[in-house]
Amino acid sequence: MNNAELVSRLEADRTLAVVRAPEIADAAELCRALVAGGITGVELTYTTPGLLEHVARAAGTAADHGAVVGVGTVMTADQARAAIDAGAAFLVTPGIRPEVASVAAAAGVPFALGAMTPTEVAMALDLGSAVVKIFPARTLGAAYLKDLQGPYPGVKLLPSGGISAGNAGEFLAAGALAVCCGTAVVPPDVVAAGDWTDITARASAFTGALR
Repeated sequence: MNNAELVSRLEADRTLAVVRAPEIADAAELCRALVAGGITGVELTYTTPGLLEHVARAAGTAADHGAVVGVGTVMTADQARAAIDAGAAFLVTPGIRPEVASVAAAAGVPFALGAMTPTEVAMALDLGSAVVKIFPARTLGAAYLKDLQGPYPGVKLLPSGGISAGNAGEFLAAGALAVCCGTAVVPPDVVAAGDWTDITARASAFTGALR
């Protein structure tokens, strides 16, 4: 996957599922459930124990379930390398991490660096971020994204943090390329229990609210 393909995928789905759970019953089945609900971009995070095994499981069965699996909360170069080796199609960071950007760029893997301030947005773009993750989105508000597009016209923004079916449309209307969905779609307890029917229903409800 390259930058253009990641952007195209996010633009088509209008959302990226961010999974933060202490346990994942089956990463491949989780991906299948999300795809059934209309979400094909899945970000597994380093906050989950045994993450790399889950990534390998999900990425290794991607041809079957159709999801694109990436890794988030990447903080170091070593974590970036390990995620890529496990099969991550893209990387996401919570803030500006030049060492992660360097590893990803060298491997030809697209990445989204986290930013909050206009200066951090500029840094992310300079480092080659395919899209810029804006966090914490709920705190900053949708209008903040619109303001950022004054000095950065055409910037591809991916707001994350506190986004629900009820407020996602505001961020998209303000110019976001897509929005991150977390516990609204992938609650930790449901992911751990492996209730895939519930996950699909939540994904369908969320994507339906974006139309």
